Amino acid sequence: MICALASAVCFGTASVLQAVAARGTAPGTGSGVDPRLLLRVLGQWRYLLGLALDGLGFVLELIALRALPIYTVGAALAATLAVTAVVAAPVLHTRLGASEWLGVAVVCGGLAMLALASGEEGHLRGTPGLRIAVLVFAVLVLASGAVAGRLPDRARAAALGFGAGCGFGVVEVAVRLIDDFAPSALLTNPACYALLIGGGAAFLLLTTAFQRGSVTAATAGMVIGETIGPALVGVAWLGDRTRPGLAPLAVIGFACAVAGALVLARFGEAPAAERTEPESAPEAAAPKGR
Repeated sequence: MICALASAVCFGTASVLQAVAARGTAPGTGSGVDPRLLLRVLGQWRYLLGLALDGLGFVLELIALRALPIYTVGAALAATLAVTAVVAAPVLHTRLGASEWLGVAVVCGGLAMLALASGEEGHLRGTPGLRIAVLVFAVLVLASGAVAGRLPDRARAAALGFGAGCGFGVVEVAVRLIDDFAPSALLTNPACYALLIGGGAAFLLLTTAFQRGSVTAATAGMVIGETIGPALVGVAWLGDRTRPGLAPLAVIGFACAVAGALVLARFGEAPAAERTEPESAPEAAAPKGR
């Protein structure tokens, strides 16, 4: 659980840095996903620092996923938004109102309930069919960018964010489907390729969403995509369970963590705080679609 929460701290801090870098990078042509955008933002030190934090967070996430149910790790990662909100306040001069502090408290309370209720990770390693299905889904997530690029601004941002969340969810599930780390086993395991494709697609879609639309909508979509689906897969196919008699507490804790994260979704808008009027109302600070 410590690793899961530390991972959220890394991801939450990285998201502020990456959002600033993405919105400070010249957009490409068209409205869809532009793979060259990643090359452009890699020239920004904030994005590189964010990637380093993402790398550390990913290692911590892997450790957590080998010991905890997916639903617990997913909810802990939703706490990324609570971290983003707290980091954005002093760094980018944003203000946390009563509703935001309530969101932070609800996330923390939900995680506390999950920590009490969650059991060990399920010991099922998934079928070959599940591994192939996860790989196919990862490819579909990558292809979804072309469809999302044709949507109106806010819908496009939400769709890209949801696709990114699904990509991160693929990573969560794929980690559990890798049970042999011998080179020959890794090369023949579809889950390994799903992990690479899903993670790469998630970064590409989320970076595009940060730059080209409402980051609040993108962040909310990401939270939903990376929590609910993987949690269901963990329970239905990988044997994730709660401690005896504490299933209701786990459900309430999961719901609180996700709901609190959605309340804090506007802190995906943190880059707007760097504008010349940092103390304007959140609605006035929202970035316009591009």
